[in-house]
Amino acid sequence: MSQVAHKKRIGAEAVESKGWLRAHKWLILRRLSQFGILGLFLLGPLAGLWIVKGNLNYSHTLGVLPLTDPYVALQALFAGHVPEKLGLIGLAIALIFYLLVGGRVYCSWVCPVNVVTDAAGWLRDRLGIKGASSISRNTRYWILGMTLLGSALSGVVLWELVNPVSMLHRGLIFGMGAAWTVVVAVFLLDLFVMNRGWCGRLCPVGAFYSLVGRWSPLRISAPLRTACNDCMDCFEVCPEPQVIRPALKGEGKGVGPVILAPSCTNCGRCIDVCSKEVFTYGLRFNNPASTATLVKVQPETK
Repeated sequence: MSQVAHKKRIGAEAVESKGWLRAHKWLILRRLSQFGILGLFLLGPLAGLWIVKGNLNYSHTLGVLPLTDPYVALQALFAGHVPEKLGLIGLAIALIFYLLVGGRVYCSWVCPVNVVTDAAGWLRDRLGIKGASSISRNTRYWILGMTLLGSALSGVVLWELVNPVSMLHRGLIFGMGAAWTVVVAVFLLDLFVMNRGWCGRLCPVGAFYSLVGRWSPLRISAPLRTACNDCMDCFEVCPEPQVIRPALKGEGKGVGPVILAPSCTNCGRCIDVCSKEVFTYGLRFNNPASTATLVKVQPETK
């Protein structure tokens, strides 16, 4: 029997049991968030409607709400530049938000490059590309450290010189130019070289936000994990699949159903594609420890 026949398309069971809309709800909401945020930034320079001024590094909404990217602010501090009062207020607001909802929410709900890497992952699956080069997921933390050290030594916000997010944002306003090279390189990296290579292994922005949201209360949880039928769809769609197993497959005493790993992006795709509705959004405090080995539910016989 061919590999094509060994299982249906990822998420097909969820579509059959929940309907297409519910099986894509969180994905749709994420795209609306990403394109909506990007659209607000572009309205000013492209249409003259200045609801939001600035970019993802620093913005001012309706002349009232300042927001400062914490990672950029930290690099600036290392480079010897202290933000002004309004910048510090924006920094405090952003930090409080990401501390509450999970730092890597930035990656899945805000960052426009996530759309590029998701597109590469989708095409990779459709083309059946298997196997790839791989490097440690901790590499992104080393790159994070080097950007801070480099900013301190150079006196400039170093990562912004090559940041694909900033280059994509500027390119959409002023013309892509060389920015296309970076964006296409990220796409080709994820398509042919490393599955989820950019966001999962290299990007220092994701590394930084995983540290910011390490103790955030909002989490993905698997309260109905005993209903899991081992379809593996959640592992296939998760940008950080290593975070699922402890909560979903934890055996023995003391392992609760909440995903506590800081690298989880709270994207909600595991909720979408699960036909058994094992996953949901919850709080890290609602994490009752298991008192016995989980009983695995066998797949239904059709």
